[in-house]
Amino acid sequence: MSKRKMKNAHLPVGECIIQVQKIFRERLCHQQLPDRLEGVEAQHKHVLELLKRTAVHGESNSVLIVGPRGAGKTMLLKCVLRDLQEEKEVQQNLLQVHLNGLLQTDDRIALKEITRQLHLENVVGDKVFGSFAENLAFLLEALKKGDRSSSRPVLFVLDEFDLFAHHKNQTLLYNLFDISQSAQAPIAVVGLTCRLDVLELLEKRVKSRFSHRQIHLLSNPTFPQYLERVRTQLTLPDDFPDDGFAQDWNASVKTLCEDKSVEDVLQRHFNSSKDFRSMHMLLMLCLSRVSAAKPAIKPADLLEASRLCFADAVANMLHGLSILELCLIIAMKHLNDVYEGEPFNFQMVHNEFKKFLQRKSNSMYNFDPPVIMKAFEHLQQLELIRPVDSAAAKTQREYQLMRLMLDHSQIMEALQKYPQCPTDVKQWAMSAFG
Repeated sequence: MSKRKMKNAHLPVGECIIQVQKIFRERLCHQQLPDRLEGVEAQHKHVLELLKRTAVHGESNSVLIVGPRGAGKTMLLKCVLRDLQEEKEVQQNLLQVHLNGLLQTDDRIALKEITRQLHLENVVGDKVFGSFAENLAFLLEALKKGDRSSSRPVLFVLDEFDLFAHHKNQTLLYNLFDISQSAQAPIAVVGLTCRLDVLELLEKRVKSRFSHRQIHLLSNPTFPQYLERVRTQLTLPDDFPDDGFAQDWNASVKTLCEDKSVEDVLQRHFNSSKDFRSMHMLLMLCLSRVSAAKPAIKPADLLEASRLCFADAVANMLHGLSILELCLIIAMKHLNDVYEGEPFNFQMVHNEFKKFLQRKSNSMYNFDPPVIMKAFEHLQQLELIRPVDSAAAKTQREYQLMRLMLDHSQIMEALQKYPQCPTDVKQWAMSAFG
């Protein structure tokens, strides 16, 4: 009874907003697992059955989950592992090793990580092994239970699987697939990759030991599905402590998703990326604008969040430059226009800047050459300009050939938004003669 009263209690708006932000941070940032996966039920069932056969019956398997970024490969596997752990026999039995091709960049590092995750550092000690295969076989042998000769099943998850194919001789992949095929120990190898041609990367001997099972996830939602996903992601759950607030919030979300301007913004995002993670970023930016004074998401919030998502990061960097640095960028722009994109050096930029100063009686732009050089080097640190080749480092600084990494439109857009940009600098940028 008390719980019912608590649920229907009217909390202060500020308290409700804190709860709202907590729920959505968990949902959107921590990629909270859904209770039930939609659209990939067949793939979920397939992977679950494969891993269950390894965990419960000691049958070795190998499989690749293939799909574009953001298609839900990792979420699918996490949901399978969550459902698998509900079985008591699996909880006590299955060991997991998670490797990532971006982190374990060679087989030696991978083997070290396998040893660490299986807690076998003390068992290995200072032993010296003749080969990688010998070392891996020793690790799996060490997992055998004391009461019977059967080894504990191990699940190897290889994220960014295609990067492991670039390791020397593909030793790790060869040995894992060899063990899974020869039933030396019960292991399951699950690879996650974006590469549709991943099998072409495998050596013949590795390919012959792989089961050739591939599960494809092709994320291709329609716009109405995308819109519905936005609505469900912003909807408060039934167990929200304040019923009245939750009903008002959910009604406002429904109205928001039916707004034409909102639909146009979401259509633009949908056209640029169907990846749900970029949608989550957009929604988090909207939620950051919600407060006790404004306890709902308005169309204007979504428009502003969209503007931030599509903002040009390089153009934004220009807003933080000093006037001197901005003048050097304009000088480079004029050199690019005159010499049709040919490389330039500091001396050329300095001369272009001096031509601008000579036309101005104003002394506010008079800087010493070392100060100008320092500003030029800062632009290089920001990677707004870069040397044409690495050999340039041997050339005297003033004569190193550089390229401008900005195009005309980025510079002009940044100038429009530059806080209190002097009129003569703007006019110089727009003039054709430099």
